Amino acid sequence: MFFGFNRPVMRVETVTLLASLYFSLVFNGPFWKAVSEFYDLSSGYAWVVMSAYFVMLTTLQYLVFLFFVNRYTVKPILSLLTILSAGVFYFITHYGVYIDSDMVTNVLETDPREAGEILTPGLVVNVVVASIVPIALLCLVRVRRSTLLKAVVWRMVFMASALICVTSALMMTFHSFSPLMRNNPEMRYLVTPGNAIVSTIESVSDHFRKSDSLRLPIAEDATREESAHTRRKVFLLVLGETVRAQNWGLNGYGRQTTPQLVSRAPFNYSSVTSCGTSTAVSVPCMFSPIGRNNYDKGYIESHESVLDVLSRVGVDVQWIDNQSGCKGVCDRVPHAKVVASDYPEECSTGRCMDAVLVSELERALTDVKGDSLIVFHELGNHGPAYYARYPGNFRKWLPECRNEDIGQCNDEDIINAYDNAVLYNDSILSRAIDELAARKNLDVSLLYVSDHGESLGEAGVYLHGLPYIIASDEQTHVPMIWWMPERTMQDIGITAQCMQQHSDDAVSHAYLFDTLLGFFDVRTSSYRPDQDLAAACRQMG
Repeated sequence: MFFGFNRPVMRVETVTLLASLYFSLVFNGPFWKAVSEFYDLSSGYAWVVMSAYFVMLTTLQYLVFLFFVNRYTVKPILSLLTILSAGVFYFITHYGVYIDSDMVTNVLETDPREAGEILTPGLVVNVVVASIVPIALLCLVRVRRSTLLKAVVWRMVFMASALICVTSALMMTFHSFSPLMRNNPEMRYLVTPGNAIVSTIESVSDHFRKSDSLRLPIAEDATREESAHTRRKVFLLVLGETVRAQNWGLNGYGRQTTPQLVSRAPFNYSSVTSCGTSTAVSVPCMFSPIGRNNYDKGYIESHESVLDVLSRVGVDVQWIDNQSGCKGVCDRVPHAKVVASDYPEECSTGRCMDAVLVSELERALTDVKGDSLIVFHELGNHGPAYYARYPGNFRKWLPECRNEDIGQCNDEDIINAYDNAVLYNDSILSRAIDELAARKNLDVSLLYVSDHGESLGEAGVYLHGLPYIIASDEQTHVPMIWWMPERTMQDIGITAQCMQQHSDDAVSHAYLFDTLLGFFDVRTSSYRPDQDLAAACRQMG
């Protein structure tokens, strides 16, 4: 008896079937919405097909669950799956994201403070609301006891029945289901909780595979020519975070979000595409010899990067991080993370503003012993707490969204906060340029490029990380500038006029590899002049 009621008694298989139905009906709404867009729901045939899909999805989940549940594990496993599904459902519906292995990798590699920005009260409330009733009902049910033989027989009966249902539904709809999934592979990342489970397994497997393997060398024939110039070269590469080209003042955005950079007159590349829609994809890719067109995750993870090549031929390379790591790119060169205790004013909240990187640059420039590549990885516009990326004196556009749960803000306030963060980044880059320009004894250069863009409510999508095949320009079109003083351009044999003429060319992250090799006069058969941003101008010079 439970509060005067007899608790229902059910077999493990029945409880699992009811849970599978609940998952299909409640947590897979985004999947059903995506599927429905390919059918005319005014026709009876469409509803037959949709019903067959429902049977197929439910029984597939059911079959998988039956391999792991028994009388002792059914309640804890289904309870955990319910909580997981509720959380995944919230992120998919709230931000318009897809749960693939890259998205899971981003979550797993996010530091605790970043994770805390995503774990909002709205998430907790939605998870509790979606989970409390089914978990309470699950606790209420008494699981039927039976002998081992009976349990095995019943399990086989239920699994055989489910298999028949899956096969029948697939046969009915294969002519439509197969091309739908083949042409729209991203839709599988909406199937909950399978998306989270499978993607997590893939992400963890990738992590251990990378950890256990040595990087294969690239550009083994690389050498450097002796320079006739006495000034040492210093190339500062600044990796931006989550800045999109659409909100970049130098690209003609309606708001001037880059007022200080305008006065520094850098070469602004207005048509740049990223290699990925997340840091975990873009950062390793942009330092590799292959780009998005030839993207091969396995190759990138198993081979060295351009940092290794430059270090091997005598360039001093160092990576300074104000983000969540270099994703394996800097593991074999000197690297460090900004220490918050060194900068109490800029790091008062526990997260350091990017102004600390300017101070790090001052330190680095006082100890230049040879030609150097310095890489800064910014905190940038990392969302959803855009308002926390800049100090109070950069609150130019108001009102701004000051809530980690951006679903509680309107899109105009979200954009205001985002643009304020871009404005602050403009000041950081300008200060870095001033520091470099003051070093008259060096041939200096600064190249800034964002790792990926960001959706700010377009088509109901927020943040980033969409599968590249369906990602919008907001997530793949990124800003890039290259600044050099006249003395540097003279020494490397280029002219500002020529560089300016090529600044509107369509380029991508893939150009970084060859641009760095070209700047440091590295000779190798792996070098491609057509992907060096300065090659055409250097030839003319």
